[in-house]
Amino acid sequence: MNPFTYHRSGDARDAVAELSSHPRAKLLGGGTNLVDLMKMGVETPGEIIDINKLPLAQIEELPEGRGVRLGSLSRNSDVAEHPLIKKNYPVLSEAILAGASPQLRNRATTGGNLLQRTRCYCFYDPDFPACNKRVPGSGCGALEGFNRMHAILGQSEHCIATHPSDMCVALAALEAVIRVSGPRGEREIAFQDFHRLPGDTPAHETNLAADELITAVDLPARPFAARSHYLKIRDRASYAFALVSVAAALQVDAGGKIVTARVALGGVAHKPWRALEAEESLAGQPLGEAVFQAAANAAMAGAKGYEHNNFKIELARRSIVRALTTVAAQA
Repeated sequence: MNPFTYHRSGDARDAVAELSSHPRAKLLGGGTNLVDLMKMGVETPGEIIDINKLPLAQIEELPEGRGVRLGSLSRNSDVAEHPLIKKNYPVLSEAILAGASPQLRNRATTGGNLLQRTRCYCFYDPDFPACNKRVPGSGCGALEGFNRMHAILGQSEHCIATHPSDMCVALAALEAVIRVSGPRGEREIAFQDFHRLPGDTPAHETNLAADELITAVDLPARPFAARSHYLKIRDRASYAFALVSVAAALQVDAGGKIVTARVALGGVAHKPWRALEAEESLAGQPLGEAVFQAAANAAMAGAKGYEHNNFKIELARRSIVRALTTVAAQA
């Protein structure tokens, strides 16, 4: 691990000031991703800014029934077990409980979850020479290498890594809003606009500025949010990243037709992937397997597999159908 200085911030203004004055600084919340990367030599910050003393751990209802606010330091375990989340946003609770281990969930934070680095064997090995994410311009070793866990949607010739978070897939389906603070003031970022696709700059994973701090994540009150489900397909039953995951939510009218659908996928792209084509296909349709299959086909129309992950395309189709079928069966 490289040498670094340590600073403990007592408020958001101080944390932002430290970020602004130290270009190689990193924020420390739960540390469940950052510390691992530092031990491996993938991350080499010059300063660590500990923000655990900031008053950002709240889980509270927004005024006038507008939804729920999660402070950026709210712990994953607290969010997953909170009555407001379990009742109004079950897909989020299910997604969090499907990720990591209880010990990690007790430490991991909402803000840190958003900032997890994408997962790739090449990226996590500093001795491996070809990784555009770690060393821009060095190439993508996964393109012709072992790529079983890699992307089938939204990838580029510069990077085919996937985003690892379960929580973020649910937040994508719920159309969360991210609140940030920086030297230019506060702003909101729609969840769909927060993470970036790799393009030709895969090292830039989010649209968060280097001197900005995530303060909260807002979950809007949506009529589809309570009728929702998270499905995770993985190699083993616990503590494994998703091969494919699906966050699905449906608003259904009295006649059994779909008013609004939200479908987000994990394990398939450089960012949590909103399956917009699937959502459009479902709108106005009756509940049923044929409708769900058509939506799954629409979602995978642009998918591209590689030598070791072609199976993900059919797996994603079947997972979408299964997740939607589960939601449809809910009262």
